[in-house]
Amino acid sequence: MPELPEVETIRRGLGPLILKKKIVQVGVDVATKKCFQGDEGNVVEAKVKEIRRRGKALLIDLDNGYTMMVHLRMTGQLIWRGANEEDNFAAGHPSKNFTADLPNGQTRVTFEFEEGVLYFNDQRKFGFVKVIPTGEVEQEKFIAELAKEPWEMEVKELFSQCQRHAKSPIKAVLLDQKVIAGLGNIYADESLFYASVHPAVRAGELSESQVGLILEGARSVMMESIDSGGSTMATYIKPDGSTGSYLENFAKVFRREGNPCLRCGTEILKTRVAGRGTHYCPKCQKAPEYWTEKTK
Repeated sequence: MPELPEVETIRRGLGPLILKKKIVQVGVDVATKKCFQGDEGNVVEAKVKEIRRRGKALLIDLDNGYTMMVHLRMTGQLIWRGANEEDNFAAGHPSKNFTADLPNGQTRVTFEFEEGVLYFNDQRKFGFVKVIPTGEVEQEKFIAELAKEPWEMEVKELFSQCQRHAKSPIKAVLLDQKVIAGLGNIYADESLFYASVHPAVRAGELSESQVGLILEGARSVMMESIDSGGSTMATYIKPDGSTGSYLENFAKVFRREGNPCLRCGTEILKTRVAGRGTHYCPKCQKAPEYWTEKTK
């Protein structure tokens, strides 16, 4: 699933290509109707007014008072084929679809514009496009349950949430979108390393200053990733089809198991915390006494 920086990278890349352009026709694969939820008639003949992001969801506002909420989930893709080849756009799960003829067997929704076509592809069919009145976006369950993003949250707010989830590992708390929005596995690991906090430490044991460092780390590593065009995870690439550079150039622990810590030289380890593969430095991030090393 894309994390906040990857979705923000997509928002920035797609915007210039479809803003102020009219959708003239919508094609939906009837065999996977759940991938398009809502009335197609509320999209046709409307122009794209704005592209926003809320957590890991894209919000494409139309000039007729409706919004298309897009979530790529695990294998979703947005592919733009413009009138000129240099305007082509590809973002999401990388596959031959980026250069293959479209539509194809993985195309779930087709948006024909006056000056190009936007394809929503999804191999595993977990992603979706949902059409809702713009005024109801914030009440939509998926959006309404999202907490604040790192830039919107105060340290005291996150500290309070840690106290509410006192017995949970701090990594599990950071992955909960109802606690803080936008963090996934990559940026949770990186934020905890930034703060020198072991991922398995119980959230209620952290001081307010430690929580402040975690929040500061989340902001820092996510902005670095956005500026570099997102991570180079196997499932997400930059809008022009090239890979981002965050993991190669900036990541300190994620997918660096077996390599020396850039801070102290100790070997980075990979374990499991909160059911997720987790990367950490055993020296910089001291494990609590009650924690038992998990197998990869």
